[in-house]
Amino acid sequence: MTIEILQTNKLLASCEAALAERYTVHRLHEAADPDALLADIAGRVRGIAGQRASRELIGKLPKLEIIANFGVGYDGIDTAAARERGIRVTNTPNVLNDAVAEITIGLMIALARRIPQADRFVREGRWLEGGYPLLTELNGKTVGILGLGRIGKEIAVRAQAMKMRVVYHGRRRQPDEPYVYYDALTDMARDCDWLVLIAPGGKGTEKIVSRQVLAALGPQGCLVNMARGTLVDEAALVELLANGGLGGAALDVFEKEPQVPEALFGLDNVVLSPHQGSATHQTRNKMGALVVANLDAHFAGEPLPSAVA
Repeated sequence: MTIEILQTNKLLASCEAALAERYTVHRLHEAADPDALLADIAGRVRGIAGQRASRELIGKLPKLEIIANFGVGYDGIDTAAARERGIRVTNTPNVLNDAVAEITIGLMIALARRIPQADRFVREGRWLEGGYPLLTELNGKTVGILGLGRIGKEIAVRAQAMKMRVVYHGRRRQPDEPYVYYDALTDMARDCDWLVLIAPGGKGTEKIVSRQVLAALGPQGCLVNMARGTLVDEAALVELLANGGLGGAALDVFEKEPQVPEALFGLDNVVLSPHQGSATHQTRNKMGALVVANLDAHFAGEPLPSAVA
C-alpha cells in the first residue's frame, strides 16, 4: 500500500505529478467537503505537502509524521504544535535565493527610476508634451537589510555590484560578514537611503517596521518589502507614502494579500508586485522537487535535506 499524504493547497504541476507518482495524495483544497474528507482519511495520513498546517489540522491527523512546506517561509505551519507531537517540518531554502535577490534589485531600480510610471508616460503620449522628470540612482546610496540570511546575503552582493553601501540588522551580529551591523532597527533606518525587508514572518516580527522606523527612514528614504506584509505597520506606511513622510516603497507582499490597500494605487512613489519573489519556472520547479525530496527522505528513514523542526 502506498503512503497517504494530504496536500493543503495547489502546488506546481511538476510537484503534484511527482507526488502522485510516489504517494496517494488527498487534495484538501479541492474537496467539496473538507471536513468529510478529513474524517475519512485522518487515520491514514502520514504526511502533509503544502503551505498551511494549523494546530487544528495537525490535531486531526493522529498518524502525521512530517509536514513538507512549499516555500522558505513557514509561518503558515504551526511549528509549536508539530514539535509537541514530534512531527518533522521542512521547507525549501536556497533554491529561491537568486530569484528573490534578482527581483529585489529589479524593484529597487524600478522605484528609483519610476520605470512603470515612465512606461505609462510614453504609452499615454505625454512625452510629446515634454521630457520625463530627473530621478535618482542606486549607486552611492546606503541600503539597510533587515534579515541577513541566505537571501539577504545574495541581495547584499548584488547591491554592492550596484555600488551601494550595505548595512544590516538582525537578531545578532554575524562576525564573519563585512557589513556594518546595527542593533537597533530605527537607528539603521535613520542612516539608510533604502530599507530592504527579507526577515521571516510570524509573531516575532509582526509590525517590526513600525511607524517610528518608517519615520526614521524619512522623506528621502525608500522601503522594499520582499518578506511578509505583516512585518510592516501597513496603515502607517500608506499614510506616510501619501503625505510625503516616506519617499517611496516597492512592495512584493502585503498584510492581507491578495487584497492591497486601494490608497496605494494612485501613488506615483510606489511600485507594486503580486508576491512574485520566487515566481520563475526554474525556481518553482526546484522548490517542488525539494518538497518531494524531503518526503522521500523521511519515509526512507534518511536525513532530511532541509529540516526546520
